[in-house]
Amino acid sequence: MAKKTSFDKANEELQNILHELQNEETSIDKLSTKLKRAKELVSICREKLHNIEVEIDNINDENS
Repeated sequence: MAKKTSFDKANEELQNILHELQNEETSIDKLSTKLKRAKELVSICREKLHNIEVEIDNINDENS
Protein backbone atom coordinates (compact mmCIF):
# COMPACT_ATOMS: atom_id res chain seq x y z
CA MET A 1 0.00 0.00 0.00
CA ALA A 2 1.34 3.43 -0.97
CA LYS A 3 2.16 5.83 1.82
CA LYS A 4 0.04 9.00 1.74
CA THR A 5 1.93 12.23 1.26
CA SER A 6 1.15 15.08 3.63
CA PHE A 7 0.30 18.49 2.21
CA ASP A 8 3.48 19.98 3.67
CA LYS A 9 5.71 17.28 2.18
CA ALA A 10 3.98 17.51 -1.22
CA ASN A 11 4.29 21.29 -1.21
CA GLU A 12 7.95 21.12 -0.19
CA GLU A 13 8.75 18.64 -2.95
CA LEU A 14 6.85 20.79 -5.43
CA GLN A 15 8.86 23.85 -4.37
CA ASN A 16 12.08 21.86 -4.80
CA ILE A 17 11.09 20.83 -8.33
CA LEU A 18 10.21 24.44 -9.14
CA HIS A 19 13.58 25.60 -7.83
CA GLU A 20 15.39 22.97 -9.93
CA LEU A 21 13.49 23.99 -13.06
CA GLN A 22 14.00 27.72 -12.50
CA ASN A 23 17.72 27.24 -11.94
CA GLU A 24 18.09 24.85 -14.86
CA GLU A 25 19.31 22.10 -12.52
CA THR A 26 17.22 19.45 -14.31
CA SER A 27 18.56 17.76 -17.40
CA ILE A 28 16.35 17.47 -20.46
CA ASP A 29 16.30 13.70 -19.91
CA LYS A 30 14.68 14.14 -16.48
CA LEU A 31 12.38 17.03 -17.38
CA SER A 32 9.40 14.86 -18.29
CA THR A 33 9.71 12.84 -15.09
CA LYS A 34 9.93 16.00 -12.97
CA LEU A 35 6.90 17.55 -14.67
CA LYS A 36 4.84 14.37 -14.20
CA ARG A 37 5.77 14.31 -10.51
CA ALA A 38 4.91 18.00 -10.16
CA LYS A 39 1.49 17.31 -11.68
CA GLU A 40 0.93 14.49 -9.16
CA LEU A 41 1.95 16.77 -6.29
CA VAL A 42 -0.37 19.56 -7.42
CA SER A 43 -3.20 17.03 -7.52
CA ILE A 44 -2.37 15.84 -3.99
CA CYS A 45 -2.30 19.41 -2.67
CA ARG A 46 -5.59 20.31 -4.37
CA GLU A 47 -7.29 17.21 -2.98
CA LYS A 48 -6.06 17.90 0.54
CA LEU A 49 -7.16 21.55 0.34
CA HIS A 50 -10.58 20.48 -0.93
CA ASN A 51 -10.96 17.96 1.90
CA ILE A 52 -10.07 20.61 4.48
CA GLU A 53 -12.54 23.03 2.91
CA VAL A 54 -15.32 20.42 3.16
CA GLU A 55 -14.35 19.67 6.76
CA ILE A 56 -14.42 23.38 7.67
CA ASP A 57 -17.80 23.79 5.96
CA ASN A 58 -19.15 20.85 7.97
CA ILE A 59 -17.87 22.35 11.21
CA ASN A 60 -19.44 25.69 10.35
CA ASP A 61 -22.74 24.00 9.49
CA GLU A 62 -22.74 22.20 12.85
CA ASN A 63 -22.26 25.51 14.65
CA SER A 64 -25.05 27.30 12.76
